[in-house]
Amino acid sequence: MLRIGPIRLSFPVVQAALSGYSDAAMRLIARRHGAPYALHEVVLDRLVIEPGRKRRKMFSLCAEDHPVGGQLMGAEPERFAAAAEIMAASGFDVIDINFGCPVRKVLGRCRGGFLLSEPQTALEIIRGVRGAVPPHVPVTLKMRRGMDDTAHSERAFFRILDAALEAGLAAVTVHGRTVQQRYVGPSNWRFLERVKRHAGDATILGSGDLFTAEDVVRMLNETGVDGVTVARGCIGNPWIFGEARALLAGREPPEPPSVAEQGRTIREHFGLCAALHGEALAGRLMRKFGIKYCERHPQAAQVREAFIRARSTDEWLRALAEWYDPWRPWPPGVRKSGPGELIAAGASL
Repeated sequence: MLRIGPIRLSFPVVQAALSGYSDAAMRLIARRHGAPYALHEVVLDRLVIEPGRKRRKMFSLCAEDHPVGGQLMGAEPERFAAAAEIMAASGFDVIDINFGCPVRKVLGRCRGGFLLSEPQTALEIIRGVRGAVPPHVPVTLKMRRGMDDTAHSERAFFRILDAALEAGLAAVTVHGRTVQQRYVGPSNWRFLERVKRHAGDATILGSGDLFTAEDVVRMLNETGVDGVTVARGCIGNPWIFGEARALLAGREPPEPPSVAEQGRTIREHFGLCAALHGEALAGRLMRKFGIKYCERHPQAAQVREAFIRARSTDEWLRALAEWYDPWRPWPPGVRKSGPGELIAAGASL
């Protein structure tokens, strides 16, 4: 069980907010493969406050897409709180505050991970959001383990963490890298263990270096966190949720998806993407997913090149039809063993 305020999830592995990826199409595919909870990609507070096409699309939540978290990013406490109130009123089940984004453009505008270096502003945002959102709607926080590896940065981290829990936030997700690291170097899982011991009964989720079902189980066992959020590891790999469910239940993981099964999932994802964004745009949007989906294909290098070369929806669909033809005698599918690494079908995790 994973508890996020009044929300109870039977499985402690959820899909993270992924900028440029976790739209409704990706979230629904993750749910259909076992994710009990997913977060919308991060949005700026001003885009929530200002009426327009982007806001209408963001607020188009279907019945299957619940519980869903809306992740917000901004720099001004008052505007941040106003946006959170609108998102809660629009149907998001959880409001998630982003203090973790390490992108330079975001940091330069005093958003995301930058706020870990400004505890006072961070606390104003936390308290403002919790006060603006109805009590029954959980507020959560995503943060990295600090701006850098200095003692000063660590003190700021724990000051923000403690204040968030005191303010009534329902859960905190901690990524084991610093903002300065961005995505380079290993995620510090020992730090996650320290955070969970420090937080006691509060709900703490871990993040960072979760690319396989085995990674998921290992983080839960080694750190003691209450749950994990899978980010890059589930792009083009929704099967990670079903594999993790099997391992956590004490079963052997399912066989890697066959090429035919992979093709069915990719076509399903394309259909959802086309319904959301229009078929003309769907092929271009799906290129980045195709490049990741193909890592499960026994001829991954050739499939990747085909998706990279696709410049239109028709070309993308032709690549899909050729490389995921269910009638061809493909070799067995493969299981991911890490970023860019694969395990042949039948091999042990």
